[in-house]
Amino acid sequence: MSKKLMMLISLVLIATFVLAACNTKTPEPAAKEVTIKIWHQWDGKYLDAITAAFNDYTAAHPNVKIDLSKPEDVANALNVAIPAGEGPDIIGWANDKIGEQALKGNIVNLDDKGITMDFLKATYEPAAINGVMWQGKIWALPETQEGIALIYNKDVVSDKYLPSDPLNFDDLYAKAEAFQKDTGKVLVCNQAFGGSDAYHMSPIFFGFGLPNYIDETGKPNLNAPEAIKAAEWFAKFKNVSLAENSYDICKAALKEGKVGMWWTGPWAVAGVEEDGVNYGIIPMGRPFVGIKTLMLTKNAVDRGNTDVALDVMKYFTSAEVQKKLSLVNKTIPAATAALKDPEVQKLPAVVGFGAALNLGVPMSPSPYSSAQWDPVGKASQAIWQGAASPADAMAAAQKAAEDAVAQMK
Repeated sequence: MSKKLMMLISLVLIATFVLAACNTKTPEPAAKEVTIKIWHQWDGKYLDAITAAFNDYTAAHPNVKIDLSKPEDVANALNVAIPAGEGPDIIGWANDKIGEQALKGNIVNLDDKGITMDFLKATYEPAAINGVMWQGKIWALPETQEGIALIYNKDVVSDKYLPSDPLNFDDLYAKAEAFQKDTGKVLVCNQAFGGSDAYHMSPIFFGFGLPNYIDETGKPNLNAPEAIKAAEWFAKFKNVSLAENSYDICKAALKEGKVGMWWTGPWAVAGVEEDGVNYGIIPMGRPFVGIKTLMLTKNAVDRGNTDVALDVMKYFTSAEVQKKLSLVNKTIPAATAALKDPEVQKLPAVVGFGAALNLGVPMSPSPYSSAQWDPVGKASQAIWQGAASPADAMAAAQKAAEDAVAQMK
């Protein structure tokens, strides 16, 4: 056999082997299985739709399992579980917990994980963005916004009894007085009336011009002139209210036509609709704007779950998912595209509560914000029960808040 023929045969064989190698597919390694643990505050029928949304994610990502849990005492549970490496990867919680959790080292800022202000501004509403910022860093992704407004029964309350100006509290009192005289019924029910509930009192205090209960530096403003004026109005409003108010009492009274309005938030809408109430929603006062968020924990980083956890967070807070949840749960999306979606804008709850949120005061992510709840709640209860004058109750609240902040510093 000639050398030329041998070389030709060799070249053909080499080409054959190369071609065979090219056509042989190397099996791709299976995606690493990851379990993302989420500790949250969702419940009831809201959780059903949320669970379905996470099921859609895992269906599209078969290697990811999402474990949803709702601890009874999430704050204490986190303080134990995260240092032990047994905590969640994601915390679904209100934005006013950000500073506290950041100081404890339970959550990590997202700037270091690729989340930018440009991304936030392109995706979420301004108030929601401000609510996840603390000390110049991004600490969470916002999912929904919520605040207090008046849900009224259209079959019970005619237009002449509706507040004409959401910041005119004298007008609201006059209309409540006239409504009681004309119908024998109470115009407004609010679970803060008689209770210890600073959140549901916020539209009144802020509506009278109080900028906040406690500022970013930890300075309480509870004995400010605006706070005392609000407290005085509140004490007078007892004359045109139910003897006892609570979430369940207000819900039942609205359904039964015993009260005209329920001062509450978006979470109540599903129940109102189930009760068959022909309702409308109008703003009153300046409510707290709470932002529900997803926070990334130190445990997620330590486990190497950062990228997957962030993908889950982006997915859940996306316009597509939040639109679906809004249409089912009547929640107010933090994602701008979801909030402005034509289908979502047809929802009375979104339009009505959206107007209230535009007047509202964002919840502070400061770690000192937790010092506001007990003092304001106790002061409100003392005023309603006649145990203290408005001025004395707010002075006591100021002192209690100052003491609480001092213990934190």
